[in-house]
Amino acid sequence: MDRAGVFGSIGRLREEAANAGSELRKRVGAAALDGFFHGASKLGGLHPKADPKHHGVSVLKDVAYAPADASGVTPPHHTLDIYTPRRATGALPIVLYIHGGGFRILSKDTHWVMALAFARRGYLVFNVNYRLAPEHPFPAAVEDVFQAFSWLVEHAKEYGGDLERLVVAGESAGGNLTAALTMATCFRRDEPYARRVFDHGVVPRAWLPYCAVLQVSDIERLRRRWPKLSNFIHDRLLEVSRAYLGDDPQSQGVTLELADPLTVLESSLQPERPLPPCFAACGTADPLVADTQRLAEALAARKVPHKAHYYPGELHAFLALVWRSEARRCWQETYEFLAEHCSV
Repeated sequence: MDRAGVFGSIGRLREEAANAGSELRKRVGAAALDGFFHGASKLGGLHPKADPKHHGVSVLKDVAYAPADASGVTPPHHTLDIYTPRRATGALPIVLYIHGGGFRILSKDTHWVMALAFARRGYLVFNVNYRLAPEHPFPAAVEDVFQAFSWLVEHAKEYGGDLERLVVAGESAGGNLTAALTMATCFRRDEPYARRVFDHGVVPRAWLPYCAVLQVSDIERLRRRWPKLSNFIHDRLLEVSRAYLGDDPQSQGVTLELADPLTVLESSLQPERPLPPCFAACGTADPLVADTQRLAEALAARKVPHKAHYYPGELHAFLALVWRSEARRCWQETYEFLAEHCSV
């Protein structure tokens, strides 16, 4: 090998090492962030007012919504928690809550605040886990959430739920999955897991995508719409896209419509069932506000009943910060919307 070839090989090795180091930093960073939020969630749960019993709510933890694996154990990512208002009578309205975390981190355990917020208002809440990227890339999360929906449809009555008043909700990545699930209840699709959802014939009474990322495959569009988007935030969003979708998912014959549900709404495709009313919310300081704006435009074009609320100066997933005035306003406007459409 000549001198140029030697230096070329060294350069390639350095590049490979740099890429490997970058990937390791991403994984370590994601794990650290996940650990921080789980720790903060547990710490917050120690507050007396965080006890569901304080709000008249009981919680059934780690209910399996998928069959056990070969060892006879159901993995944590195939479980959900059920929050039941104890003082309620009769069949209860239902919320299926899907947590956020960029498809890579967090869980139902970090999102007990969301589940409790709905349960204390009289909803039977199913707070669901799903498989996370990059170990389980798209469409694993979609498959799991759709399977949880099917399980809920088949078992809701056992827990006192009223499927005629079913709401699907989630924030960030959970907002994406909320939209994908709602689309699958109204549009007939070819994927077996989507076909099963459609064949149940159950359409949510309302869907609530908070701070949702609704087109994962094209993160660059956010910078085109928001030129001042910082490099740090831009890079974090790219990490989400690459972890969830991989380098080239379409080369494997995977359609991305259920990763990009906004593009379905913006297309000429017509649903076989009417799309249900939608409540969308986002902070104005959240780069993903552009997706909420596009969602509102698409729903208006389709004449779907909806309300899009924007909260001045609020960052991503602000509604989890329930002590903030804008978060409280968001929750109040959520309840008002549901009172209008679900009679609760």
